[in-house]
Amino acid sequence: MSEKKFASQADLEEKKVSFDKLSDHAYAYTAEGDPNTGIVTGDGAVIVIDTQATPVMAQDVIRRIREVTDWPIRYVVLSHYHAVRVLGASAYGAEHIIASRDTCDLIAERGEADMKSEIERFPRLFRAVESVPGLTWPTLVFENRLTLWLGKLQVEILQLGRGHTKGDTVVWLPKEKILFSGDLVEYGATPYTGDAYLSDWPATLDAIAALKPAKLVPGRGASLQTPEAVRAGLDGTRAFITEMFAAVKRSTAAGKDLRAVYKETYAALKPKFGEWVIFDHCLPFDVSRAYDEATQHRDPRIWTAQRDKEMWEALEG
Repeated sequence: MSEKKFASQADLEEKKVSFDKLSDHAYAYTAEGDPNTGIVTGDGAVIVIDTQATPVMAQDVIRRIREVTDWPIRYVVLSHYHAVRVLGASAYGAEHIIASRDTCDLIAERGEADMKSEIERFPRLFRAVESVPGLTWPTLVFENRLTLWLGKLQVEILQLGRGHTKGDTVVWLPKEKILFSGDLVEYGATPYTGDAYLSDWPATLDAIAALKPAKLVPGRGASLQTPEAVRAGLDGTRAFITEMFAAVKRSTAAGKDLRAVYKETYAALKPKFGEWVIFDHCLPFDVSRAYDEATQHRDPRIWTAQRDKEMWEALEG
């Protein structure tokens, strides 16, 4: 039996929700390191960025939106394909669910496997999982860039590069310099890299930094409300992914097997990053992907509930 309980199955404590006003048009729904949701309001319409994991959990987001506007929720934007981000979408009754072409392809290729895998990893984050009607499919698919106008408010939906997944999508309000990054940026929370392109991710962070956001809503962690805080979020994310990948490459180059690579990488990262949310959950998945990318798999392999358990037993058993 594993010493550590699988993934986040031991994580049962409810988190305190914050609903931060970033501008007259932008809000952040955050919960102490649980997945965040972004909200943009403009003339006559609301955009929701990432949906929470189930329609029942999405009701709390909707309740907060209704405290600040009566405008209809017209659009849901998926920052990427992971179940914990997208399976609450049906609650919003949006006219359009927007995703990048790459995200749409990932849903088709591995959405079903991912849904089963994630529900077992994070029981607390899938409250009332029976309310999920199935996979969330986009109704509007874009490549590289999509511009929406909510009255006079310009909203840029951008694919800046691969990182957390190949389909990563950010939402940018150029006039207000506010960015919603999805899991490309985390703050005080461990980046999950099980489906990542670790070689590409730093350049994608450079592309985010080049926009010079004044405020940024990360995928997990508190909303970053000054340029200094934004820089700290970008720097912390970059430090984790580059140091983790470098440690894995060092051990791999020395001919170590995956379990030994994991033990060495864990020891190297624990002092600096061990207090970050979901560190123990993420690291086996992170190292498995880094080992794959450093050896023979340029593209991430599909995680199934079965593969999750086998990997965990091999590394933690």
